[in-house]
Amino acid sequence: MTSVPDPWPSPRATAPVDAVVTLPGSKSLTNRALVLAAVADGPSVVRRALRSRDTALMAAALTSLGSAVDTGGEDWTVTPAPFAGDAAVDVGLAGTVMRFVPPIAGLSAGTVSFDGDAHMRTRPVGEVLTALRGLGVDIDGDALPFRLRGRGAVRGGTVVVDASASSQFISALLLAGARYEQGVDVRHDGKPVPSLPHIDMTVTMLRQHGVEVDDAGANRWTVAPGPVRAVDHVIEPDLSNAAPFLALAAVSGGTVTVRDWPRETTQAGDALREILTQMGCRVAFTDAGLTVTGPDELQGVDLDLHDVGELAPAVAALCALATTPSHLRGIAHIRHHETDRLAALAKELGGLGADVVERPDGLSLRPARLGGGLFHTYGDHRMAHAGVIVGAAVDGVLVENIATTGKTFPDFADFWSGLF
Repeated sequence: MTSVPDPWPSPRATAPVDAVVTLPGSKSLTNRALVLAAVADGPSVVRRALRSRDTALMAAALTSLGSAVDTGGEDWTVTPAPFAGDAAVDVGLAGTVMRFVPPIAGLSAGTVSFDGDAHMRTRPVGEVLTALRGLGVDIDGDALPFRLRGRGAVRGGTVVVDASASSQFISALLLAGARYEQGVDVRHDGKPVPSLPHIDMTVTMLRQHGVEVDDAGANRWTVAPGPVRAVDHVIEPDLSNAAPFLALAAVSGGTVTVRDWPRETTQAGDALREILTQMGCRVAFTDAGLTVTGPDELQGVDLDLHDVGELAPAVAALCALATTPSHLRGIAHIRHHETDRLAALAKELGGLGADVVERPDGLSLRPARLGGGLFHTYGDHRMAHAGVIVGAAVDGVLVENIATTGKTFPDFADFWSGLF
């Protein structure tokens, strides 16, 4: 990212925005593809890989374990190799690295230590580590920093986890399960698992690699032991990262097209089509991708976002600008994302004048006149997205640490400014 001021003056849309945008690749798809490539039976290519902090951390983690990951171009090549020596993994602020890498690190013959940014030491990972112990992995610690002593193989078997805090707990075990001697039989016991589309994404990708997965039963996923076939992946655009751009059409009354939007996808961000329609936007597939045209007035919504919680910051920002009340529910789990997103949204939107009430599992918003001010991001890229959405409709919004968007979208600030 080129140098930008901090706090950053968020551009204001003074006329309907008309734009066609090409988004970087999906972080969720890229990091799953990298993990599967690292445990596959031959080299793989990850095409149109997202180049961001999260994916760079994943590539570095897999390299430290022993794989060769060539990130020199848009297409990344992964050549697997036995995980043999000691390694140190920096997870940064990437939940996928903190949770997906330990299960495959159990296959190492060395000692692997994990640590990351200060906030990551408060994010939940204990369920994954406890599950791995039950599957035969030697681990010291229940949160960052922790250390894993690999024996070159993992027994595997049946394990019960409470994944009500994160679907990544399930995905992490499934991604490694085929390489375990007994495979893995993961059973969830607890409140409903959030973000189920992300588990569907994991299962779909495992099957693409020839892995046998049984997900027919409720709250149970079984991966049979066996090889992971080398497969090349073409990464879809990150549909969750589309949220601020489609929201720009919504708040400006303009038209924004996101190129190459897939007609079928496992990405949670695809829910934006229905959400924006409910808010009064016109949403349609075109030859170029997905086109959204904003209404004269945004309508509030009553939504359960349990399965698509990552969209909550952008949706909350739109609801703060709507002309009727909104209620966002089912998202208590986003308190454990990069920050406590419910508390942060209530504070920051409220600081700009929004009439917002924080609930145990969501937010309630009523129409109010918003004004300018400082919008803090808490090192959270999705909070930054919420800030720029409001800034597009309200004069004088300053977004603190806009650079945090580099987690999943390099050069976001310059790209966003270029649309006005």
